[in-house]
Amino acid sequence: MQYQVGSLGAIQQLEDRTDEQLRSESKHRAAARAILGARAAEKYDVKQARAYFNEALAACNPRERPALRQLMKASLAQAERKPEELKEAMEKLGQEPPTSRQLFVLRLMGLIAPPQNASRLMRARGFLLLLVLVLVLLAIGFGIAKLVALPFGGVGSLGAILLGVVIVLVVMGVLTLIGRRRQSRARDKAREQQARTQARLQRR
Repeated sequence: MQYQVGSLGAIQQLEDRTDEQLRSESKHRAAARAILGARAAEKYDVKQARAYFNEALAACNPRERPALRQLMKASLAQAERKPEELKEAMEKLGQEPPTSRQLFVLRLMGLIAPPQNASRLMRARGFLLLLVLVLVLLAIGFGIAKLVALPFGGVGSLGAILLGVVIVLVVMGVLTLIGRRRQSRARDKAREQQARTQARLQRR
């Protein structure tokens, strides 16, 4: 029983706890640190995610370390915006890899918001790409506003710009809501797959 303290089997029961509660967890330290590492990776905090996973590895049951290393590799690949490494790590974990659309979004994120250790040139490129993207969205919103206003006698340029901003914000809000729902479903599915993986580890 002493040997099993801190094993990854408690991940599911700890997932709903806050970060503060996880940091103070002592009985299942490895599971708590693994969750904190995954959460830090979701926030693209590479340094913090790596630190948490290293602590989890130190407290982990030796036979579970290969699975934890794969989880660490997948999380760090997400945090560092490396879609190919993320796909490979997810497949080795026995979980369904991200879709082509999700990998494309991660690749795009890597261009617009490069990781913390990126060079100044890459950060400058990301800022320029973000600026271009905003201008393109505003131009699309401006065009839609002009078209919508035509049957009502048209609208001035300033009014079209303001209306275009509103249209873009509404569309972005709807897409964000849809994306969060998809992420929630994907997270639930990943938990089920993780539970099956843990069950296989325990049978071994």
